[in-house]
Parts: sequence; structure tokens; C-alpha cells
Amino acid sequence: MEFFDFHHHKIDVINGIYNLNISEVPPDISYSIGIHPHDIDLYTIEKQLNWMRDTMSENCFAIGECGLDSLVPVDQKIQEKVFLEQIRISNEVKKPMIIHCVRKFYEVISFKKKAEQAMIIHGFNKKKQIADDLLAHNFYLSFGKAVLYNLSLQDILKNTPTNRIFLETDNEDFNIEELYLKVSELKGISLERLNEQIVENLHTIKNG
Repeated sequence: MEFFDFHHHKIDVINGIYNLNISEVPPDISYSIGIHPHDIDLYTIEKQLNWMRDTMSENCFAIGECGLDSLVPVDQKIQEKVFLEQIRISNEVKKPMIIHCVRKFYEVISFKKKAEQAMIIHGFNKKKQIADDLLAHNFYLSFGKAVLYNLSLQDILKNTPTNRIFLETDNEDFNIEELYLKVSELKGISLERLNEQIVENLHTIKNG
């Protein structure tokens, strides 16, 4: 059985979405393209956005990762401007968005009303209240390695509807199958059914 890796940084992983690095040439596999908050260059923002638009090929599945991050040394207003432009691109090309967020969840939620496509918070590892608020605003949550050992995150995942989740390795070095096994155990469903549901979720976000 193959397991879909929703967000990864390994060019040799075929069944998943590869996170394209800025200025990188797109690979012949499914990928996402975006301007991460820590990659924003104040002097070449328009050039970066044009790179996004010009670089998309038929293998581009999503816009991202992009979003807001309170820890990077880029002014928040600039981050918000670049995030909004990427939401507009997502709307134009009708592709879902993979969201990076650090301590700015309610600001990200405020941008949701401007988005016409699905928004997925990648690497979710926060408190239950944040999860509940994101789900209430129709976000999807993508979970990573922390689920294997973080008990509070396990409880959050148990209570997250299966049709709102994705699973990912991000930049961690472990086998995605471990995560699928753990989640199937937590959700009390078979590995096959979990796998089917993730595929269904992919079709849902891809088709708007």
C-alpha cells in the first residue's frame, strides 16, 4: 500500500506533494509553489511573485507553503501583503493553499474569507482551541511526526474529523507509514480506510 505524504522536502518521494524551494526548477512530480515568510525579499517581492506565476507547470498541486510567521525578521505588514497576493494567485489558478503559520493563527483565519480555495495548515502542533477555531472556519489540518509521541496532539487528532486531515513528513526523516499506522490506531479505523479517506480529501481540495 502506498501512503500519500501531503508535504515533504524529498525530491525522491513520488507519492506526495514536494515543497518547491524558491527559484528551484519544478520536478516531474506533484509539488507546491509559494513564497515562505522567511524567503520574502523586500527588494524583489514582485520578481518573486512573477517567478511563482511563471514557474507553475501541470504538476503544481498547491500554492505554498506560505503564510505568516511572528518569528521571522520580515515586517508583519509585508508578510500580510505577500500572503494576500498568494491567496489571489490561488484564486486565479484554482489551487488549494498549504499554510505555514507561527503564532499568527487568528490573523491567518481573518484572511480565510478572501480565499476561494481550500486552506490546509501544515505541520499542525498547537492547542485544542486553535484546532477547533481553524476547523470551525473550514481549514484542513495536516499532521506530522509529533503525533507519534505528543499525547495532547493525539487527543486533538482523535477529535478532528477524518475528512479534514492530511498526514506529512515535512523535513523529518521517518517513514510516513508509521504515521498512518498511528493515526489509524487513534481513529479506530483500518489502515486501508484511512488511506482511502486521505485520497478522498485530496480530490475534495483539488476540485474546490
